[in-house]
This record gives sequence, structure tokens and C-alpha cells, in this order.
Amino acid sequence: MEEIKIYKTKDLVLKVNTVYDPTKLDLDAWESFLEVLCGDREYQKEAIRNAVIYLASGRYGKIEDLVEENFEKNPELKVKYSSLNEYKRHLQLPGKLSANIDLATGTGKSYVIYGIAQIILGLDLVDKVLVLCPSLTIESGLTEKFKKLSGDARLKKSIPKSAKYKNPRIVNADVTVKNGDICVENIHAVYERTGSSIEDSFKNQGERVLVLNDESHHIFNKVTGKNKESQSIKKWKNFLLNPDYNFKYILGFTGTAYIDNEYFNDVIYRYSLREAIEDKIVKNIEYVQKDDSINGEKFQKIYQNHLENKEKYSRIKPLTILVTKDISSAKNLREDLIDLLVEKEQISRENIEQKVLIVTSAQEHKANIPKLETVDDKNDPTEWIVSVSMLTEGWDVKNVFQIVPWEDRAFNSKLLIAQVLGRGLRIPEEYKSPQPRVIVFNHDAWSRNIRGLVDEILEIETRIYSEVIKKGKRAKYNFEVYNLDYSKEEIEIEHKRDKEIYDYSRIEQEGIKLESQVEIVNKETVYESISGGLREKYYAIEYNTWSVEEVVDKIYDEFSIRDWEGRVLQLGEDQYTKNNLPPRDRIKDIIIKSMKRVGIRGDRLTQKNVNKILQAFGTLLRKKGKTVTTIQKINEPIKIKTIDIRRESIGIGNLRRNCSIFYTNNFEEEIQSDEQKELLKELIKDETLPRYALKEQNEFLFKTPLNIVFTNADPERKFVELLCKKENAEKIDAWIKSRDRGFYSIEYTWRKGGHQKPNSTFNPDFFIKIKKDEIEYFIVVEIKSDGDDSDENKAKYRYSKEHFERLNKKLEEQGIKQKYIFHFLSPNGYAEFFEYLKDGRLLEGQEKFRCELENLLENNGD
Repeated sequence: MEEIKIYKTKDLVLKVNTVYDPTKLDLDAWESFLEVLCGDREYQKEAIRNAVIYLASGRYGKIEDLVEENFEKNPELKVKYSSLNEYKRHLQLPGKLSANIDLATGTGKSYVIYGIAQIILGLDLVDKVLVLCPSLTIESGLTEKFKKLSGDARLKKSIPKSAKYKNPRIVNADVTVKNGDICVENIHAVYERTGSSIEDSFKNQGERVLVLNDESHHIFNKVTGKNKESQSIKKWKNFLLNPDYNFKYILGFTGTAYIDNEYFNDVIYRYSLREAIEDKIVKNIEYVQKDDSINGEKFQKIYQNHLENKEKYSRIKPLTILVTKDISSAKNLREDLIDLLVEKEQISRENIEQKVLIVTSAQEHKANIPKLETVDDKNDPTEWIVSVSMLTEGWDVKNVFQIVPWEDRAFNSKLLIAQVLGRGLRIPEEYKSPQPRVIVFNHDAWSRNIRGLVDEILEIETRIYSEVIKKGKRAKYNFEVYNLDYSKEEIEIEHKRDKEIYDYSRIEQEGIKLESQVEIVNKETVYESISGGLREKYYAIEYNTWSVEEVVDKIYDEFSIRDWEGRVLQLGEDQYTKNNLPPRDRIKDIIIKSMKRVGIRGDRLTQKNVNKILQAFGTLLRKKGKTVTTIQKINEPIKIKTIDIRRESIGIGNLRRNCSIFYTNNFEEEIQSDEQKELLKELIKDETLPRYALKEQNEFLFKTPLNIVFTNADPERKFVELLCKKENAEKIDAWIKSRDRGFYSIEYTWRKGGHQKPNSTFNPDFFIKIKKDEIEYFIVVEIKSDGDDSDENKAKYRYSKEHFERLNKKLEEQGIKQKYIFHFLSPNGYAEFFEYLKDGRLLEGQEKFRCELENLLENNGD
């Protein structure tokens, strides 16, 4: 069985049969219209023809008809989907004459939308067209473009005389939509009860309405956010399927036809990013293939690219976009960028702030969104834009020549990559030829993601899913557990310190251990172009430096502001107290001698060496007095239901790497998805898999509410096998293997390499329910290998025991009849554990059972 399936995206596009009855559809009559509308952009004409034939030729009554036709002829579809029924189950808008058109950003999608709307109205297939989009920005842009096209004299003249509706009126939903109109509206207006005519104009008329959805990826992808706009987008699909409207004809348009990494399965025409680049319709893309930037070096390279763009494209004002994962990151990045620009350009911070525009959904940034309309203007001061995830779609800026995805989240799916790249593809009129380029200054580890998108390759790992059973025989094994809700409070602790004496004679004699340094160094970045070829570029990286005097000032300033409280400094033979600080010359002399020892010439020190000097004098700079510490506050217990546990998956390739799947003889009833049933059947038949990979269990002994259970190593696998043994299973009411994240987390703190790692969390592996004398006992087990007494495990063990002691006390106070017993367990303790489980000693308390691993862990870690 293939563990990773590789598809060419173009092979997943559904082909519309262009052979049709010309007496039913006279598309030739519209050729003049297409010529005037699209000019030499043949791909736009092809997209419009495909859509019109699909909707109006009479060959197809719903999307399923097109799927059936293609499934028989396209072998790639049979590889991707195990059956025609499976394909149909994945359709987003079943039962509708629906489809999507995939046109790369910057290729004139709005012309295609208008062309289809006009022709379908002219053919008298519908009476009205509703164009939906995700934002006011796009609504405004489309309305303006459509009004211009509707009023174009040449375009009017090219419309066939036989057309039912010519030159449609372009309206929004603030007026009644009449026959022959194209209504452009954002999806939020659909749910407005006041001021919107959507319901009055379209309800019960859906079979004579064409719905065209711009940026249709919003309809099918998960939308985060709780604001009004996000909630409306979540309902977009529901509106299209609403029986009160009964829409029949539905098309979507997008340049990012992905649900995360999955390509849409109802695309009827595709003009890809690669084709657009090769045809020079959009800018070429040059992205980082190799880069060794560290710390602040990345900023300097980005700044130098920006300056080069300003010089190269001097007739316009080039822009750089930086994309972050969230609003907080965007705010921090904006401040860091402003600091860099103030330093580099030596002008006031107020003037620099005019050059940096931040665009997010935060209320404080709402006023910046309209500014996007003018950022291309030379008179507009904006040169840098910081944004979350992606900029507002429909923003047709053409002057973007550098895109910087600042974190992985901006580039971790094909959808997000396509959205980010799309912001910089349009070509300004002043630089049509030769084809300009946009630089994507990505982390070099993400270059494969960009190449995969542009090469139109779809790699899909075959995965099998574990889900909770909500109906059926084993649904009875669902149960409820409690966790504690903790909050934190900060308190100040005052310290008392006796007089201390510090001896710095050694520093004076030996100096401070500095590193050899250079102030400017050439650093390389290798770029790869979509059109082919590599380009090496060297950047002059300037390290931030301090003069010796500035370092002495820093040390002296810190001395002055500290509370010495009679502390004495002994430096050589001299003594200095609070009111008699060490002479500046003495400190300066130590620094200069230290610099000479490692061959540092001149008077400047890099930040790294400055830090070493400050650290060496650090004992003199310590504050006395108070320390802020955090205390934990225990709130009310939280009920957690196993029936709400999220689904989990593994790639089937892991079955060759010590992972196992436990399932029952009744898996065909317990697994709901036909696709997943067939996958498990194939795995069971696969004789090349290791013997440990698949473990069938008796459904009456598999007392878990999960349809299948994954284990990822020998210790877990052996433990589950023992849970399912008859003599053990009959003593257990139910059990569940927790998820790695999101089910039941316990917080702990530990030290790694001398550094404190606070606020770490883990999910214990197993919860075993045993009811006795009206009390529900939960044996909570974390599985490890024999002898695994790492510092982290010691911390987990200590914090978990304390957590469950607090939980038991809280539950007892509230009269909740549950008790929790926690154990770390490894294979050499399994025999005793299950013996104690069978005879009941395990329920007698935490200390009644202890395995070898727990004795090792008792040497507590922090």
C-alpha cells in the first residue's frame, strides 16, 4: 500500500465535455463579447466558455453528473478516491450544479466573473445574478469594476441582439434586486435583518438565480475568530444550501483552491500560478533556497533588499510586506522594524512610523485598512506593511516587491502559501517588461513548500483515524472525569542580605574572556527562481557595536542606581562603597586589556562582547530587596467527557516504525467512514506489515469508547494487550487512551540544561475506570520504558501526584464520588500492576502499589 500518494494538481481538475447541442446553446454568438472583454487573455475566455457550457448546455443537472463522467475516464481520480461514492461524499455542495474555477491571483478573475454573469443572463438561463464576497473591500472593488464594464460602449455593442438581458444594472443589497440585475454583496449582508434586500429579492427564486462566490476558499475552510465578520463567513456554505432559497447554479472563484493542503475536488478550470508566471501575466517569484541568517541579520538582509528594490523600480514606490502568525506578533514585529529603521535611516521615530503600516483585525488597527487603497501612490509615505496571516483580499496593490513570512504559521499549508504569495503577484504598469520579480524572504526550510505549490504537486499521506464511538454497543464505555482549573497570582517576596564583599582583583589580573570580533561581515543567501535558476547574493551585515566609553557609562549608570546598602567592593587594594564608586579609568583599563588579549582593534565592541563584560560585572549590579514569584490558585473542578475527545490520526507508514493499531472483530460497525473501513481492510490484508502492526481484539473485552486505539512503542502496546486480557478486562469498567494533546493536561515545571522550563504540560496515557462501593476509581497511568528516570519524568511524577491529591481533596469536599490514583509504569512492573488490579489492592491508595520506575523517580526533579 502506498504510504504517500503523489498527484499532479492538473490531473484533479474535472473536464467539462465541450461537445454539446448547438441548438440548445449558441455560444458562438458571444465570441465578439469575449474578444472585447478579455482581449488576448485566452485563459479568461476558456474559463468563461467552460463555465457556460457546464451551466447551460444541458449535459449536466448537478455536480454529481460531471463527477461520474470524469471518474470513469480519469484514472488519477480512482487512485485518490477508493470509489465513486467516496468521491461524492467529499463534495461540498452536493445536489447543486456547482463548481469552482481556479485562477491565480493577479490574472483578472473579476473579468471572468462578469463575463459569466452577462452571458448566463443573456441566455435567459437565470433572471438575476448574486455575486458574494467575504469583505466590504472586495465588494467595493467588484462593484466599481462591474459598473465600468457595464457602461463600456464597445462591450455593449458586442452583446448579441438575441440576448434576453443586456448591460445589467450593477447594484448592492441595499436596494431591491430586479430581473436582469447583478447584485454584488459581502456575505455579512446576507444575515443583516435591516437594510438588506437579500431575503426579499432571492427567497424561493433560487432556480432562476446564478450565485457567483468570489474568494470561495473561505466557504470551505475553517474560519477562526469570534467577530461578526468571521461568524458570517462560517455561515456562507449554509446560506448556499439553504432550502428556503433553493439555489441551483453556484460557481466559486479563487486563486487558492485548497482546504489546508487538499485541492478542491470540484474545479472545472485551472490557470495555475506557474502558467501565469511563464506567460508573464504576473511577477516572477524568487524565494530563499539557502540562508544562514541569525538573530538580527535577517532584518538587515530584508532592509538591503528593500533599498535595492527602491533603486531598481525607482519610477514607483516599492513595498515590503511582513506576515506574522497573530496580532501580538505583528505588534512586536512592527516595533522591532521601526527600531531598525530609526537606526538605519537616522530620522525621527515619528517619520519612520509613517512608513510602517500595521494591518490586523484588532480594533486599534481598523482605521489602517482603508489606507491600503492608497499605499501604491508615490505621495503615500507607506513602504512597509506588517500583517497577520494575510492582507485583505481584493486589495489590488501592484507595488509589492518583497514578502517576508515571519513565522512558520504563515507558510504551513498550501492555502496559506498561496494567499501570502498572492499579495505580491500583480505587475505595475510602469514595469510590464522585462518581467519584474517579487522576492520571498522565507526561512530556507520552507522552500520545499513553495516549490511544491508552484510545481503543482500534491503529496497526501495516507492516514487512519481513531474516533470516539457515540452510538453503538461500545458507546457505553464513555465516562466523565474531573480536572482542576488553576490560575496564577504574582506576589513579591522581600529578601534580607548581609554585607557582602566582592573580590575583583582576578578580573583585573586576567581580564574578561571576550571573543574575537569583526564589525562587518559578508553573509550569503541563495535564491531560487520559479522560472528556473539560482542566484547567490552577499549582504554586508553590520553588527551592533558600543564604544568602550558607552560600556563604561552603562556599568557606571547601573552602579549609581542600585541600592548598595553598605555593600563593599574590593578591587585591587582599594575599597569602594556606595558613595565612592570605582574610578572610570580603572574599569576602562580592564576592558581595553581584555580586548587586546583577543586581538580586538579600535574602540568598538560587538553586542556579544558587551554582554560578556556586563555579565562579568554583574555581581555588582544585582538588585537587592524583592523577588516577584508566582503562586498557584486552585479553582473549581472541570468536568471532562470522553465523548468529546477529538479524533486522532497516524500515517500508515508509522506501522512499519513500531506503531500498532488495536481494533475489534466488529470494526465495520464501529468505524463510520466507508473510506476508513476499506483502508483498515487493506491494512489487515497487507502481509508486508510487521506482526505487531495490527492487533484484533474481542469487542467484549475491548472496553474503550474509541473505535480503534494507536500505540507508538512496545511499552504501550504490551499495556493495551494486558488491558484486553479476559482476567483483567472483567475487573475493569472502562478505559481510554488519552490523546497527546487536548484531553486531560497536567502542568509541570522542570529544568533543562540549567534552564527552568515553566508551564510545560503533558497528558497521562491511560485512564482506567473501576467502580466499587458506589465510588468511581480512576487509575491514571503514564507509560514509560524501563529505567526512564529523566529529570523531566521526575518532575511529571511529582507534579502529577500533587495534582491528583488536590483533586481528590476538592472532590471529597464537594461530595463527588470519584477518586484518582496516579502511577508511572514501565513493562517490568506490569505483572505486579495487573495482579494488584485484579485483587483490588490497587484501589487502596497511592502508596499501596509502587514499581521500580516510581522508586527511581522518587528522587524528585524540579
